[in-house]
Amino acid sequence: MTTAWPAVRASADVPVDVPRVPAREAAERELSDPKYHENDPNLIERALDALWDRIGRLLDSASNAAPGGVLGLVVIALVVLALVGALWWRLGTPRRQVITSDSLFGDRARSAAEHRTTAEDHARAGRWNEAVQERMRAIVRSLEERTLLEPRPGRTADEAAAEAARPLPAHADELRAAARTFDDVTYGGRTADQRAYQRLKNVDTALERARPDLSDATRGAAG
Repeated sequence: MTTAWPAVRASADVPVDVPRVPAREAAERELSDPKYHENDPNLIERALDALWDRIGRLLDSASNAAPGGVLGLVVIALVVLALVGALWWRLGTPRRQVITSDSLFGDRARSAAEHRTTAEDHARAGRWNEAVQERMRAIVRSLEERTLLEPRPGRTADEAAAEAARPLPAHADELRAAARTFDDVTYGGRTADQRAYQRLKNVDTALERARPDLSDATRGAAG
């Protein structure tokens, strides 16, 4: 005699337990649908969010470490800005230079008188950098015209000062200072002023009146 077991049917009111692993996989498949990620931030936005979050944490740490908290941090920042401004004012605004070599003169040869005239034009216009450069060129060209320096293409201001100090030893320091001013303005990013130009102008005038010591020049060249 066969015993008939009653059929078991899941009722709609009875919850069906789904195993954990298949449930998780089903949820992951559902969440991977692109419609759930349409408004997600892109890579750049996520990177910026991370950066700002990092900066915020650093500022919080700095404000906690600084005396006076946030107010102390603001004071420190103002002091740093003041120091940077003072250095900027002291050293001058860096300028891009059109001269790409150390040569004192350009391609076109001009007389000392022409360089002096150009220097004065720049000085009247308040272009002190250009005025200093042209006055230094006038000094060297004048020495060449007086045959105290041999004309040589590619000569630098420092070389001209060292060579001119042989026939004019009493003015060696002035020549070196003039060359250094020219280099600072032309290659060092410094900004000249009226006093710097006047010093070079005074050197130019003094050298015009100076009597060379040719014997010392000859011994220096031989050495």
